[in-house]
Amino acid sequence: MAELVYRPVVGAALTMFKALDLKIDTQGSENIPRSGGAVLVSNHISYLDFIFAGLAALPQKRLVRFMAKDSVFRHKVSGPLMRGMKHIPVDRKQGEAAYAHALHSLRSGEVVGVFPEATISQSFTLKSFKSGAVRLAQEAGVPLIPVALWGTQRLWTKGRPRNFKRSHIPVTIRVGEPMEAPTDQYAGALTRRLRERVQELLEAAQRAYPVRPRDAGDTWWVPAHLGGTAPTPAEVREAS
Repeated sequence: MAELVYRPVVGAALTMFKALDLKIDTQGSENIPRSGGAVLVSNHISYLDFIFAGLAALPQKRLVRFMAKDSVFRHKVSGPLMRGMKHIPVDRKQGEAAYAHALHSLRSGEVVGVFPEATISQSFTLKSFKSGAVRLAQEAGVPLIPVALWGTQRLWTKGRPRNFKRSHIPVTIRVGEPMEAPTDQYAGALTRRLRERVQELLEAAQRAYPVRPRDAGDTWWVPAHLGGTAPTPAEVREAS
């Protein structure tokens, strides 16, 4: 029943992206298993990241069930869609239920999507990773699939207006090789290794990105360490 909702939503998103003339460059989708459970782990720089990370799984004919904050499920428009697509609500005060839900989905052979930074990175650099994705993979006995997104922040990110004009924005998606999560290894160490994998993919996506800022007023989406005017991680912490 879920696919009666999921597939039309995917189709609508693809139609919108075509209308916006987005240039989506995806590499590594073959690393997502065609069957069986897996935890897809992505960086988080945009409100639309779950859509683009999900697109990476389509060539393998997989639909990703993302873990997302429960407020999205309470919204009158997004709520019915999120529930219909079998995404997983996360109440940060009571995370045990979401964890159990995700674990059941993985054991049922689903791909579960996780953003281990928990919230959007306003510096567009990787924040620290929470260990939940690794613990899920360990307990379910499934691999971790690292993913990096770049360019999605130019469409819609925290603190910036949406840009749904036909502006030909490129989006780069890189999917890494599966990473095993043995139960005899410490979740913290595996989480650090996972973050390193996502960092490597992010840097590859940034190197492959086909455009640079048009002028000095268009540098907001580039991290400070790459010469842009996005806030540094320290500046983000100070402002919060």
